[in-house]
Amino acid sequence: MPSPSPPPLTPPGAVAALPDGLLAGARALQPRTVALRRDVHRHPELGLRLPRTRDAVLRALDDLPLSVRTGSACDSVVATLDGARPGPAVLLRGDMDALPLPEDTGLPFASEVDGAMHACGHDTHTAMLASAARLLAGHRDRLAGRVVFAFQPGEEGFHGARHMIDEGLLDDDPRLAFALHISSTVPSGELHHRPGPIMAAADVLRVRVTGRGGHASAPQDACDPVPAAAAMVGGLQTVLTRRVGPQQPAVLTIARIEAGTTDNVIPETADLTGTLRTLSEPVRALLHREITEHCRHTALAHGCTAEVTIVPGYPPTVNDDGAAAVLADVGRRVLGAGACVPMPDPLMGAEDFSYVLARVPGALAFLGARPPAVAPAEAAPNHSNRVLFDEAAFPAGVAVYAGLALAALS
Repeated sequence: MPSPSPPPLTPPGAVAALPDGLLAGARALQPRTVALRRDVHRHPELGLRLPRTRDAVLRALDDLPLSVRTGSACDSVVATLDGARPGPAVLLRGDMDALPLPEDTGLPFASEVDGAMHACGHDTHTAMLASAARLLAGHRDRLAGRVVFAFQPGEEGFHGARHMIDEGLLDDDPRLAFALHISSTVPSGELHHRPGPIMAAADVLRVRVTGRGGHASAPQDACDPVPAAAAMVGGLQTVLTRRVGPQQPAVLTIARIEAGTTDNVIPETADLTGTLRTLSEPVRALLHREITEHCRHTALAHGCTAEVTIVPGYPPTVNDDGAAAVLADVGRRVLGAGACVPMPDPLMGAEDFSYVLARVPGALAFLGARPPAVAPAEAAPNHSNRVLFDEAAFPAGVAVYAGLALAALS
């Protein structure tokens, strides 16, 4: 007998079957959400090793009916809630790591760790996901399947999602995967969503141009690498406009140029460092080739050589169309249609939830948390040392997380 086909991503009536009061339940949990957020915010940790943050999450989940395991390659927490009936798994992710910069917000719960700050809001993701686990634990009777809560370290450049996948995060073969990312510039409580690409791949470009040093007063007796490097900076923008179609977004920024030691010496080398952002793997691969060839040939035209290194970063974050529809429907049902705003364009920032979405149908969306008293033009963006997030937005995130699991597993 053939195996039954899996249910569709948007089963008829699934979203309509959401229990009443999800947002009210999330608001009732607000003191817990805020307390965990502020505790994590005061004690930010970087990278893959977050022992204090991990332990704070474990304490927050300790009294819930969850199966919990922690990582070894990184300080991750994976907690599973089994529903009342068997069924597939749904993955919900919240990242936990901070950024290496000092905090200048003036908040009473500001970072107590020199040179580290939760400037991207991962402390809020952690707290909202923990409260979503508590909210869903009260609705186990509605769940036909399992909810996997993934508390992830190392999103800020450390490939934490990939480490968690290597340690079995997806061994439950989740049917769907969802993540929310808070934004300090989007109106508080709004959910911004889109199908397809929503964030970019991020690769690092490094170029070393080598010539022949000499006296700055006699450039004819040297081979100056600086003009070659300067020509590359402008020429690389032509590569984007002439090798990539206008319907395929790509961004290349040379963010650092370094050469020489003083005013009267022509250096032997000049170094360029930049970032490449693309929204599709074919365009990404094409630009890797074209950038490398352009730099090498430009160097040769100036009598120099170029060593080009492109370090692959996170892949593009691409939302599954069906999962994005589920997310939008849940958002409208839980928050109201006016709070759910389609995004016309993706962002060119990067996100390592992309590793999950490359293997599991799912979607990421942005939750607005711009403080109401802050004008849009004055709002400090994510990654700013002065960024502020409106804690009143947290119940929206908690309720949407819970609604996504209930919609998929009811």
